[in-house]
Amino acid sequence: MSNKPKEELGRKLGLGAAIALSVGTAVGSGIFSSIGTVAGAAGCGIIVILSFLIGGLINLPANLCYAELATAYPEDGGQYIYFREAGSRPLAFLCGWISFWATDPPSISIMALAIANYLAFFTGFGSLTVKLVAVALVLMFMVIHLRSVEGGGKFQTLITAFKIIPFALLIGIGIFYIKGDILAAPAIIGAPVGIAALLAGISATTWSFDGMGSVCYMCGEIKEPKKTMPRALIISVGVVTLLYVGLSFVVTGLLPFDKLTQSSAPIAEAAAKIPLIGGAAGTLTAIVAIIVIIGSLSSCIMFQPRIEYAMAKDGLFFKSFAKVHSKWETPYFSILVQCAVAIVLIFASSLSSLLGYFTLVALIKNFMTFSTVFVLRKKQGYNPLWKMPAGYVMAGIAMFMTGTLIVSTFLWAPIPGIICALVAVVTGLPVYYYWESRNKKNASAASRQ
Repeated sequence: MSNKPKEELGRKLGLGAAIALSVGTAVGSGIFSSIGTVAGAAGCGIIVILSFLIGGLINLPANLCYAELATAYPEDGGQYIYFREAGSRPLAFLCGWISFWATDPPSISIMALAIANYLAFFTGFGSLTVKLVAVALVLMFMVIHLRSVEGGGKFQTLITAFKIIPFALLIGIGIFYIKGDILAAPAIIGAPVGIAALLAGISATTWSFDGMGSVCYMCGEIKEPKKTMPRALIISVGVVTLLYVGLSFVVTGLLPFDKLTQSSAPIAEAAAKIPLIGGAAGTLTAIVAIIVIIGSLSSCIMFQPRIEYAMAKDGLFFKSFAKVHSKWETPYFSILVQCAVAIVLIFASSLSSLLGYFTLVALIKNFMTFSTVFVLRKKQGYNPLWKMPAGYVMAGIAMFMTGTLIVSTFLWAPIPGIICALVAVVTGLPVYYYWESRNKKNASAASRQ
């Protein structure tokens, strides 16, 4: 056996793992509270259900954009690759820079802490123990995804199935106990009605569908990307939409609307209305939440380090991040460092608020990703293995939907959002130009040899 270190990752993930990664990232803890948020915006049960249905359909164009871009450049790195190929290496670098320092490790920390806090519901853990449990969770999933991409894919498929099963059971059982008068109740006083209510409800659902494009970060490890990527991304939209529509149908049919709009845990309160569950609803919801967030934590540890791996291969990040383990065939250094940063952040305070402020930057990044379709389709040599129908229209819809989120997020925290964007640019660009100048010097030295 050769001892030469590997430089490329193999294609070992099939359709099931690709779907699991996409669905597992999108269906997170947010669904436990987002139904109440959508209800507050929509005003009545029927509009809530329609909002999730149309919200899912409208998010399909975003996944179609990702499918085309992923098959045009079937390699690891996701958005970083698309910006690079669209001709903007500085923007590509900033994409990865922001991901590494501002969004990816913090998201791992927050999810690990969320799981530990739910476990504390059963055990009564103190604050320090909660943090130590969170650290243990990060280390456990780090090991899973370090040792084998195939093993990690199988685990992700398994945990995503476990995420969906409890929701499917709640829908399957709850549908027999819904009350037509609650479901068909008119809009609450003061709520918007008609098209205004529907538009407000659809806008409120958009966060619930975010994350399905995560599989693109591992496109270089997907078997037959021409077939697998479009199928995975389209099926994911269908699965997530059906799940959310089913949940919204049951919840709005079990819980009076005034309680639904005020509830911080609408799924738990709705489950408590089912005779077979009743008083055990809180416990069961906590168990489901643990399973759901475990799936999201696993997927983030699996796909997020791939962007730094791709950057390092291009000489735009520390070269050690491009290392591939000779036996495990995973980007082990990138995974190790990202998890190490996440563990440090577990002991930081107000992490959730900080991540929220960087959300504006992340949304702008998504918006610009969809805009690359307009640039790349005019570029010579752009030959995606799969091309979405009505490409410019689909990209326009995806940009519009992301634009609505940008506006709402900016209104929520305008000054912190702007500050975070400036911090990302001011810290990132000097580093980019340093690495680029170093790359040019190395290239020049190599040409003289």
